[in-house]
Amino acid sequence: MPLRSTKVPRDAVHHPVFARVYAKVSVAAETKAGIAAYRKELLSGLSGRVIEIGAGNGLNFAHYPSAVSEVVALEPERSLRHLAAQAARSAEVPVDVVPGAAEALPVKSEAFDAAVVSLVLCSVRDLPRALAEIRRVLRPEGELRFFEHGLAETKGMARTQRALDRTVWPLLFGGCHTARDTIAAIEAAGFELGTYRRLQVPETGMRLPSSPCVLGVARRPFSDTAGA
Repeated sequence: MPLRSTKVPRDAVHHPVFARVYAKVSVAAETKAGIAAYRKELLSGLSGRVIEIGAGNGLNFAHYPSAVSEVVALEPERSLRHLAAQAARSAEVPVDVVPGAAEALPVKSEAFDAAVVSLVLCSVRDLPRALAEIRRVLRPEGELRFFEHGLAETKGMARTQRALDRTVWPLLFGGCHTARDTIAAIEAAGFELGTYRRLQVPETGMRLPSSPCVLGVARRPFSDTAGA
């Protein structure tokens, strides 16, 4: 794997209590909230070398298509990284789970055909820097696949999200911020936005601050040399 030096600590993120809760809740949500179907849609059609940022406990691994030659999966939280490494052993494609933070990806520029983020951009400490790093490590015309929490379209829920983001939500949920405008941030980082759709997770039942989501694809422009 093409690594580069970085000053970011190996365990830049440490949320042991949240990690234990997330590991249990996320598995249940795969079927109850329909997350597994969204993961499959997110990863459909990928090929070549892929970097996954914030792999969590490795729930994406089972959905990578056989055309993917390698997945480098970064997870900064130690407990979740251990679970991801276990999940990697049963994946049908080669998966290498490594420590690393989104804001300083420990890989060479233009090394990947695609990058995957799922339910992670809400919790990175510096969103513009993280997206700039993703743009750097993608080859020109490489794809960014995203499935993320995002800012609600309704004013009432958006106000609730912003209020919670300023107070208890990040403390309770591993640094998650529900009111980030994912689409605007991706465009501001210099990506060409492709097709995407907004959805509610779960589709029915109580609407939570984390329910508004967006799923889609963006690309690093062919003429882009800024990240090299």
